[in-house]
Amino acid sequence: MALQSVYSVILLIFSNVFMTVAWYGHLKMKEEFNWFASLPLIGVIAFSWAVAFFEYCLQVPANRLGFKDNGGPFDIMQLKVIQEVITLTVFTVFSVIAFKAELHWNHFVAFVLLVLAVYFIFKK
Repeated sequence: MALQSVYSVILLIFSNVFMTVAWYGHLKMKEEFNWFASLPLIGVIAFSWAVAFFEYCLQVPANRLGFKDNGGPFDIMQLKVIQEVITLTVFTVFSVIAFKAELHWNHFVAFVLLVLAVYFIFKK
């Protein structure tokens, strides 16, 4: 069962990388990452849908594998909180690398609150 939780989290991490690229990869970024921002909107939509396909190919198995009623270790609320923490973590790394976003004190407070959310969702 512990291996299922590891596989589920790893799949969620990779699916979120795809999701973040699909949602935000077309925005104006640093030059080395700005390879499809110049596409027309319909091209960006098509590209984003293509990337999102791979996100779903990882997300759906991650949820199925991790869900308690399918033999996994997590209930539905736990899966969702894990997903949200992973999403925000992946997005933060992406925004710092691709957009040179600066992290401020309030971002760190928000991360602490997310960790507390994980703690409380797993508390019996």
